[in-house]
Amino acid sequence: MSDPVAVIGAGSWGTALAVALSREGGQTRLWGHLPEALAEMEALRCNSQYLPGVVFPATLQICADLAECLDGVQDVLVVVPSGVFRSVLKQLQPLWTADKRLVWGTKGFEHGARKLLHQVAEEELGAEVPLAVLSGPSFAGEVALGMPTALTIASDDSTFATEFAQRLSGDSLRVYISGAVVATEVGGAVKNPMAIAAGISDGLGFGANARAALITRGLAEITRLGVALGAAPESFAGLAGVGDLLLTCSDDQSRNRRMGLAIAAGRSQAEAAAEIGQVVEGIQTTREVLALAHQLGVEMPIIEQLYGVLFEDVPPRAAVTALFSRSLQVEP
Repeated sequence: MSDPVAVIGAGSWGTALAVALSREGGQTRLWGHLPEALAEMEALRCNSQYLPGVVFPATLQICADLAECLDGVQDVLVVVPSGVFRSVLKQLQPLWTADKRLVWGTKGFEHGARKLLHQVAEEELGAEVPLAVLSGPSFAGEVALGMPTALTIASDDSTFATEFAQRLSGDSLRVYISGAVVATEVGGAVKNPMAIAAGISDGLGFGANARAALITRGLAEITRLGVALGAAPESFAGLAGVGDLLLTCSDDQSRNRRMGLAIAAGRSQAEAAAEIGQVVEGIQTTREVLALAHQLGVEMPIIEQLYGVLFEDVPPRAAVTALFSRSLQVEP
């Protein structure tokens, strides 16, 4: 039997991936930062807060001790909000051994520094550590229930990516292998602000035409930013690019889309966040992406207008008017 996988982060997505890894009989360990939540998960054998009704397989072990979770493990999957990604890696670093490999399911940039997460991982764990990012169109609840899902794992180490894809893939989960690390990270991060914008558009009653235009032009902005960061433009045509963008912008399971719907209804970010009950990555990512776009000289008008709505009290309808008042452009 292969070594267990350690999953760091017991929110909805981390728990869902732990369930998926253990569903086919693979030994999996799950750690989170709240001991009381872990104790409840062990007692109930489910995550009643985020995935009620999803019973843990017998091969899923809840670990309250981080050292125990990592002991004898080669592959470590980190699934935490981007704002704490570096601090979690700092916790892992004293327990890290030369044989370990890191995967993350986190989507976003480092707050403030605007670094891609592979850069953060290299700084904290060393450039020699095999790294991979897991992304794609996926809602945690559907993955946990075993509903058909396709993901992408991207890494410069094709052997690592292939081995982890094989461990995670099963009857209802298919993982594609990619070498496009930057594109996978950028696509997974920037689709969240676009989903807030899509929620605002739909919440204002602008209809399907507007949503389709926003998704299409949003993909153009994501691609421009990714190319400026070194990605190939065609890399955004797959699951971790257009696939994830379509899902997050069009389904109300998306917490970012729900944030946009709430804003359009006149609720504050704080009120909407309390209702959603989980981190809405797109809020902070909007700030990071706009600063990065200005730094790189990349035009991102949707992100600019969304920033105005989120942080400068621009009325949503005024932001839409500003977008439609821009000079006409040629579509490549």
